[in-house]
Amino acid sequence: SIKPGQEKIYIPELARDLIEQVAIEARNSEFVDAKSGVSARLTIAALESLISSAELRQLQTGDSEGIVRMCDVYATVPAITGKVELVYEGEQEGAGIVARNLIGKAVRTLFSQYFPDPEKDAKQPDNQVYSSIRTYFEDGLAVELLVNDTNEAQQKKLNAIPGIDDLLFDSQLSISVTDHLFWKEFVLFGLSEFSVVSKKFLATGSRFADLVSSMFDLDSLDFEEDE
Repeated sequence: SIKPGQEKIYIPELARDLIEQVAIEARNSEFVDAKSGVSARLTIAALESLISSAELRQLQTGDSEGIVRMCDVYATVPAITGKVELVYEGEQEGAGIVARNLIGKAVRTLFSQYFPDPEKDAKQPDNQVYSSIRTYFEDGLAVELLVNDTNEAQQKKLNAIPGIDDLLFDSQLSISVTDHLFWKEFVLFGLSEFSVVSKKFLATGSRFADLVSSMFDLDSLDFEEDE
């Protein structure tokens, strides 16, 4: 088991890039007060929250290796809200919602830099890049990535989704073995931003499923859906 002080947290480079992109999105956001600016402390505070979230999970699961996940990126919401000043419209929207939307925009921006446009891909009748992933969820399957999943449990869930490995390989990205699972998570979160799959935040993590069937899921009342 892991004792306090023994945590060793690995931060994938993409996770660092996401935090930096959140700051960029904040500077360009209509909800953030441009006069107040966005302090460099935002990225520092967000990284601290990122690591703390991963450390807490490692203590709870007992994993010997602590690796930052996408859920840890969303755990930086309090750090983001504490470092930006909102205009009136932003206050009306809600600080937490604004922060989560900034993360979503950061995911969408970086996803577009690495992978084909899902909206254009959907219009191609043949050779759709995301067809295997889309079909997996259209068949009624869902994936719940829980905050306190062990490394082994998370790997098993992500490896069960067909098409992601091919997508990463075809994109010719130089991804280390340690970063591989984070990139798989990133693909799911990215596709949800383009409405290829649905994403719902649970109290204990995130649930990914078919977009259409999720609209008719009566149980969705129990979740907070990210639109």
